Amino acid sequence: MDGTILNDEGDITDRNVQIIKQTNIPFTLVSARAPMEMAEVMDKLALNTPQIGFNGGLIFEKIDQEIQVLDSESIELATAQKIIQEVRDKFPQISLSWYSLNNWYTEKHDRGIDLENSYTNLNPEVVTSDDFFTQPNIEVYKLMLIIFEQTAMQEVKQYLLDQPFSGVSIQQSSDTYLEITSDKALKSRGIQFIIDQEKLEPSDLMAFGDGHNDLPMLQMVDNPVVMKNALPDMLENAKFITKSNQEDGVGYALEHILPEL
Repeated sequence: MDGTILNDEGDITDRNVQIIKQTNIPFTLVSARAPMEMAEVMDKLALNTPQIGFNGGLIFEKIDQEIQVLDSESIELATAQKIIQEVRDKFPQISLSWYSLNNWYTEKHDRGIDLENSYTNLNPEVVTSDDFFTQPNIEVYKLMLIIFEQTAMQEVKQYLLDQPFSGVSIQQSSDTYLEITSDKALKSRGIQFIIDQEKLEPSDLMAFGDGHNDLPMLQMVDNPVVMKNALPDMLENAKFITKSNQEDGVGYALEHILPEL
């Protein structure tokens, strides 16, 4: 979604909405976002098909404004708690928050939370992690670290990668975002679910992306489309390149690339 179907302000334009609806083909959002952060775009596009959140950690449908889980892979709770404690103790200046199925949590409201709020218009519930992990029937799908200095980003990322945390994937999704999910949470896993459910072939699919975490997904389809604003090495290996996310690149591809296939 971010950097692809959404512009730099985190919005989907009316033009993209119009084109996507006019194609009248099944459309699935595949995102690192939580369902609550995908809901506005889903509503604008009137999507009632399976959608993919948390980088493939959650496959769901929205029915009567309720999230219906089709398949999920959350982070083991003891591991999530350990990572939160490590980051809190060793990097207290870092913006840290985490997500369950329907909620966003943080221990403090800071600059990073303000940044995420500017993209999603959502606010987290402020709670201590100690209190959170004493609640019954909880799950953690994603930990999100927002780090503004690149030196600090590399330091924190390398520290976490060097720790013996099992069952998690640690990925830098942008200059400022470091996201931790289950190691089984892959966008390609979500695509495979759609393929199996709908009995599709790779030749039936077109996928859009701009970042490294999109690569497994793009490699699963015969018609991968990379945004003009993508990272340079993504552009070098693209089969199709469309306009940027600021230029309604998804809509442009549906109008100009799809008809030629």
